[in-house]
Amino acid sequence: MPTLLRSHEAYIRKTAALTHYLDTKMNQLPTLLTRITQIPGQCGGRPCIRGMRIRVSDILEMLAENVSVEEILEDFPDLELEDIQACLIFAARRTDFPRLTA
Repeated sequence: MPTLLRSHEAYIRKTAALTHYLDTKMNQLPTLLTRITQIPGQCGGRPCIRGMRIRVSDILEMLAENVSVEEILEDFPDLELEDIQACLIFAARRTDFPRLTA
């Protein structure tokens, strides 16, 4: 089999795998966002993770200060990787608004 054909087939396989991965992740977004809760009277009504008193803003600030995900998970044993992903998605959705220009 010519090298170019093998290379093209490998590219198609990798593209298909990436597409499948992204489709799977995109389908998980709504599920991840259910991890973010806002309960009146808890943490001043600020968004928290799964009803715990761990605010989304606290996790985002730690990530901004270059605290690794592994460190955060060690410091907060009740957290799961998906909780941190949910914080990032929540923040992305909160900042994704159109800007009207004249």
